[in-house]
Amino acid sequence: MKKTVMTLMACTMLLFPADIFEQKCVPCHRNLPTSLGEMFKNYLLIYSSERFVKAGIRHYLRNPSRSISVMSELFLDTYGIKQPTTLSEEELNEAVNIYWEKFKVFDKLK
Repeated sequence: MKKTVMTLMACTMLLFPADIFEQKCVPCHRNLPTSLGEMFKNYLLIYSSERFVKAGIRHYLRNPSRSISVMSELFLDTYGIKQPTTLSEEELNEAVNIYWEKFKVFDKLK
């Protein structure tokens, strides 16, 4: 019985991701050679602070263009520019906040 419950819970988590970031962001990025963590580092190198990183990500997702992308020219030539997000303002803010919390390095440095 315990195994069945655990298996059912695991399947449910795979079928119904827990948050907007897992539902809307992760699936599209799975097939790219650059991880979301590596992309985060690019944003951090360019924008440097939480406020500016989040603003930069939100701006890019609403208005994607080659000129404001943090990705390399080779990446852009190969994979192109994404389409503008269809997320609502609230969903976008939630996804960006989750992304920040998941990959921020400040609390992890020792």
